Amino acid sequence: MVTARDQIGRIVKMGTPAKAIVSLVPSLTDLLSRLQLDECVVGITKFCVHPASWKSKKVVVGGTKQFHFSRIEKLSPDLIIANKEENTKGDIDVLAENYAVYISDIKSLSDCYQCILDIGTLTNRREESIQLINDIKEAFNSLNKSKEGQKVAYCIWKDPWMFAGNDTFIDHMLVQAGLLNAVQQPRYPSIAIAEIAELKPDFLFLSSEPFPFGIDHIKQLTDLLPNTKITLVDGELFSWYGSSVLKFPAYINSLLEELKTSK
Repeated sequence: MVTARDQIGRIVKMGTPAKAIVSLVPSLTDLLSRLQLDECVVGITKFCVHPASWKSKKVVVGGTKQFHFSRIEKLSPDLIIANKEENTKGDIDVLAENYAVYISDIKSLSDCYQCILDIGTLTNRREESIQLINDIKEAFNSLNKSKEGQKVAYCIWKDPWMFAGNDTFIDHMLVQAGLLNAVQQPRYPSIAIAEIAELKPDFLFLSSEPFPFGIDHIKQLTDLLPNTKITLVDGELFSWYGSSVLKFPAYINSLLEELKTSK
């Protein structure tokens, strides 16, 4: 018997390690690839872009919030990977009636490590998962934290403008980098740019996802935030909580150095 307690407190039980996995969480699909589970993953979502080759090799069951139950049923999975925030509770409850479902809920690196270990346990990749956790911890030892207490507003959406507040994984990653989140509201509040200007952030980070911000948006906001450095950032490295976090320290070190030297 293989068991793990998922991140909302449910016990996930399987007779043997998973051999047919459906992932409904893009960042955890990336983790499954990192754990060398290519042959075991049978279904993914249309938003699971890493690894790119899987789109043509796996069954795409739909999106993260709207998937096809019939496609999942045909795959006969022995494990489904889900997330409390990214997937809809009612849909996951339905799946849990028929399948072993591991539900992640990640707001910190500690949560991330536990999720990696749990998935490693359920898929007979425990040693590999422990090695990955150690690699991530070693990478974070090389993180050059900002010592200046600089404030950041992290924007994820336009029309309306939405920002990452506290109680989010993005906020946790900003703190790891020694930055202060200018938006001290829960979750992902909608805030007018004029209100952001009043917060006087040193930086405005425009995320590459879920809204695809580009150079034109920087130009649009420059006059509204004349005293704030505005830059595009890789949203995956701030918000994907699987194996992608391994790349975060080197990325944020480079980004902060670039911001330090830019006008």
